[in-house]
Amino acid sequence: MPAYREALDGISEGSEVIVMTWLHLAHRRLLKVHPRGDTSRPPRGVFSTRSPDRPNPIGLHRVKVLAIEGGRIKVGPLEALDGTPVIDIKSVMHGSGE
Repeated sequence: MPAYREALDGISEGSEVIVMTWLHLAHRRLLKVHPRGDTSRPPRGVFSTRSPDRPNPIGLHRVKVLAIEGGRIKVGPLEALDGTPVIDIKSVMHGSGE
């Protein structure tokens, strides 16, 4: 978004970032799921899985910056559905001084 263009200063192509998303289609009342939806596996608590179904459905995605064009940042690989709201972007820290 053009309104946040200045916030991308310091992020460049090839950088790694954490994209935080709101998993808006998640079921928030589920506390146990079959890992990866595989019903042959026993249910486990959602906090021990990567299920989007959880009480507070915040997604964390460590991705590489593929391009920055205007106020848009292209990243990948991103494990999210089209239209998933992005709530924040954070730099990945590599050692001290960053």
